[in-house]
Amino acid sequence: MADKRLGLWLIGAKGGIATTLLCGLASLRRGAIAPIGLLTELEPFTRLGLVDFADIVVGGHDIRGGRLGDEARRMWTESRAITPELLDNATDYFAEVETRIRPGTVVATGDRIRSLADDAAATIVETPRGAISRIRADIEAFAAAERLDRLVVVNIASTEPPPSRPIPADFAELDPLLDDAAQCPLPASSLYFIAAVEAGASYVNFTPSAGSTPACLQQLAIERQIAHAGCDGKTGETLLKSVLAPMFAARNLEVMSWVGHNIFGNMDGKVLDDPRNKAAKVRSKDHLLASILGYPPQTHVSIEYIQSLGDWKTAWDHIHFRGFLGTPMTLQFTWQGCDSILAAPLVLDLVRLIDRARRAGEYGGLAWLACFFKSPIGVSEQDFSRQFQLLEDWARGQSAGAGHGG
Repeated sequence: MADKRLGLWLIGAKGGIATTLLCGLASLRRGAIAPIGLLTELEPFTRLGLVDFADIVVGGHDIRGGRLGDEARRMWTESRAITPELLDNATDYFAEVETRIRPGTVVATGDRIRSLADDAAATIVETPRGAISRIRADIEAFAAAERLDRLVVVNIASTEPPPSRPIPADFAELDPLLDDAAQCPLPASSLYFIAAVEAGASYVNFTPSAGSTPACLQQLAIERQIAHAGCDGKTGETLLKSVLAPMFAARNLEVMSWVGHNIFGNMDGKVLDDPRNKAAKVRSKDHLLASILGYPPQTHVSIEYIQSLGDWKTAWDHIHFRGFLGTPMTLQFTWQGCDSILAAPLVLDLVRLIDRARRAGEYGGLAWLACFFKSPIGVSEQDFSRQFQLLEDWARGQSAGAGHGG
């Protein structure tokens, strides 16, 4: 078991995933819930000496105002997803964590996300380098105040628009641009990543935003020996695609078209209602089929914001495939799930696993975490079962005492 506490710094600390995660942590510590949805509570991961839930200390950044407890309660009042009893029993914990939440940056977030900011965040005028310095200072102050030995920064903020300009492949070429917001091509998620690197923290990008994906930032992580993973958590429709598509490939059934319509109503849905923000999400959801099948079927992915649904999302998929004698057939499915309930345990799993990897001396992009993401860094394999095998192989290697870095 890890012998010191772990700091978890959340980017988007007042959102649905964050508040669900916090309610889950409070409940797990009390033994009030079973660890359903947490793969780290299964073999072989239970043999890894992962950090205990009681030893995770949480802080974070957010650009929005409002009380953390009030935001958490929306998961009941608007979505009927977390029972009032669990929320009531987490009230003191919400208040404790709220003292460790700081204003995030609106630099390079895009118009839709910037419109959500309260005065505490919106009135901060800073260059990209200034944002990095302030964010780093907040993270380091958190670590010092809580006497934390290790840190993990997790981006669970709303999806940004894709970068509008090319990002230099060399960090030395990028560095001077950090002094000019008009010239710097990095979005906010990448600024948070640089701050995490400078603070010596591991980093997880659970969003489709750029984060640590630019080549120059991946190289920076290797140079500073920082572990990172991402991007875009695989929780619903795309998870099913990564499981079903290999079946069609294995049976030599030709997928002619695959159409998916998605509707949901949480804050992420509201942000994705902007076409610029939606572009990053659609691209992340739509690319894996050709990789698995070995050819590109006709595809269509739609994402629509339906406010009344709250945190619940529905995906309708229509798969048109051809079998023996050229006969066309169809498979259709409906996926309905609560977005934050699906995502929060995966974030906790990732935090525990990336912390374990860091303690083993690993750094750079952790390819064996691919099964958690729609667009995993450093991995072309999209078949979920093969991705999960990478994770299991790593866990067994760690159990046998085999660590590695780089």
